[in-house]
Amino acid sequence: MKYRRQIIRLALAASFVVTLTGGLIGVSGLPAKADWVRDQQWHLRSLDVTNAHRLNRGAGITVAVVDSGVDAKHPDLFGKILQGIDLTGDTTSEGRGQNDLDGHGTAMAGLIAGGNPSSDKGVLGIAPDARILPVRVKVHGIDLGGTGLESGIRWAVAQGAQVLCIAMADSQSDESLRTAITDAISSNVVVVAGVGNRPMFDHAGFPAAYPGVLAAGGLDRKGNHASISVTSTAVVLSAPAVDIVSTDTGGGYRQGTGTSDATAIIAGAAALIRSRYPNMPAAEVVHRLTATAIDKGPPGRDDQYGYGALNLVAALTATVPPLPTQAPTAAVAPPPETDAGPARPRPLMILLAGCALLTITAAAAAIFYFRRA
Repeated sequence: MKYRRQIIRLALAASFVVTLTGGLIGVSGLPAKADWVRDQQWHLRSLDVTNAHRLNRGAGITVAVVDSGVDAKHPDLFGKILQGIDLTGDTTSEGRGQNDLDGHGTAMAGLIAGGNPSSDKGVLGIAPDARILPVRVKVHGIDLGGTGLESGIRWAVAQGAQVLCIAMADSQSDESLRTAITDAISSNVVVVAGVGNRPMFDHAGFPAAYPGVLAAGGLDRKGNHASISVTSTAVVLSAPAVDIVSTDTGGGYRQGTGTSDATAIIAGAAALIRSRYPNMPAAEVVHRLTATAIDKGPPGRDDQYGYGALNLVAALTATVPPLPTQAPTAAVAPPPETDAGPARPRPLMILLAGCALLTITAAAAAIFYFRRA
């Protein structure tokens, strides 16, 4: 991913360093004081996180953050970061994924599991009792792609991660990556990935575009489709993705805009579901999240919102019928649209049409006969 610099204003903002990685525009170097942070996390109110946390906080769940590493020393993350792995070959890293020179992975970890619900200071994650498994596959916003990402996914699955947060996207498919994703899903892991941001992408990136992946789209502050979020048949579920405040390296905080943020938020939601329903298969977790989503845009699934906007409390409480035994792929992630050609008439329609034709023919014959008589 290429860098992009931009000045963003935030309360008490000081020096700014802006990077674009898998959809996060981050502000680093903000003061370490956490007093103002919670009020800036508007998505917590939008998702009714307070009531969701009365039901579950993600205990017992491990979420692998396949990213730039995680700053394990951040006060809002301290004690929540497991020993991970560093696949970048970066000699400056402290190893085990507990170091982050970019800040992106630290931001994702904060959105998933940061903070303490009993405190009103600092960042609060969607699943604050979950644990983060850092898998470092990129440095300074540049991901290794292909083999590096694939190896990170396989390693995380082998370590028992129940949810994968992959807040990055590639415009090109890679067969080894596709296989790693397929194997992860077959291993009962919920895989969440961002569809990518405009204008960098004009279609869903990979791995989000692979079948079975919970592909995350973005919402703005009003709950509408975020203009930065890619529109695609691959979109499964949408979550807040604009002006999202989270943790940063060095004990600081940053503000992000992009589908990376939506990815981490949805990964946190998946952790809550897996914690509340520990025996629920991964496919059913995705089904529960989509079945309880708030329908947006045209009725039913659409290319902007997927199945709708994330509804945390409903996902944790609603009665959701299980997936059919022979569930189509579209029940989890819609496949790309294809031209199926003209619709074929159904047998019943053919029978009715034939009966109508025979009736008309008989009536015409009768009229002709009686007129001649």
